[in-house]
Amino acid sequence: MHPGEAFLVPQIMLAIPTVNTEVRVTFTHVELAEAQIKDEEKQHVLGFIPNYYVSYTPDAVSLNTKQKFELAWKTTINPVTFALTGVAAGFEQMQNQYSGYGQGAQGYAKRYGATYADVVTGNFIGAALLPSIMKQDPRYFYKGTGTRKSRILYALANSVICKGDNGRWQPNYSGVLGSFAAGGISNLYYPASDRGVGLTFENAAITIAAGSAANILQEFVIRKLTPNANQSTSHP
Repeated sequence: MHPGEAFLVPQIMLAIPTVNTEVRVTFTHVELAEAQIKDEEKQHVLGFIPNYYVSYTPDAVSLNTKQKFELAWKTTINPVTFALTGVAAGFEQMQNQYSGYGQGAQGYAKRYGATYADVVTGNFIGAALLPSIMKQDPRYFYKGTGTRKSRILYALANSVICKGDNGRWQPNYSGVLGSFAAGGISNLYYPASDRGVGLTFENAAITIAAGSAANILQEFVIRKLTPNANQSTSHP
């Protein structure tokens, strides 16, 4: 160009080549288990009742000891747990169960304390300590498929069988022994007139039977009432 000349440069566009790339994110076993636990902690029946001990992911990875104790702790201190304990203690007082506690506010407080102690020992012994020692998973794995009969049998069986940390089904030693251990410990704080081997077996039987009933409800009712039941994290 000469001095004084003007030249309008046309718009210049550079094409950037696209490259097909695949990004793979790999989680460790502990990280994946933690992500799945976070999903389970969002599970609340009717939006407020904790439903943490159910996995809607059939191939969910096993929990380590720390995660098992954290799940037990969060369940134990949940406000709904305190409320349901109060309701159970109220029914016991209405029916004058464990009459050695008496009536009135003092009797209710003793029943409440005993009922909550049952919850604590059941959670920490049967769902955290023994599962950690015996390497078993304390959660219920939702089936959701098959005939009604097969699902009922599956739910009932899950009160005495469980998944091991190795992913294989096995006798639920931790759950059954935990029920008897919690029943035995209850002899320390129930009225003297109710203590003994009978109390141990009674509380253990109630725990196992309640677990069977809860499993059946999990299969046929509770998932429908749990808004966040489908937010589980599967293997990558």
